Amino acid sequence: MNDLIPVESIQSRIFILRDVQVMIDEDLSKLYGVEIRVLNQAVKRNIERFPGEFMFQLSESEF
Repeated sequence: MNDLIPVESIQSRIFILRDVQVMIDEDLSKLYGVEIRVLNQAVKRNIERFPGEFMFQLSESEF
């Protein structure tokens, strides 16, 4: 897939949580064309490549 994604499409999926701009895994998986499970597995396999502040899990009250 070499189609360009409109900036507005990406910007509309960016949220502010904990004073940080974030995208949720569901939106990222759609952006990359993979299942959420596959995206999360890839992150877990390559966790050393991601800085600690790169991702976090929402608490129930945030969700």
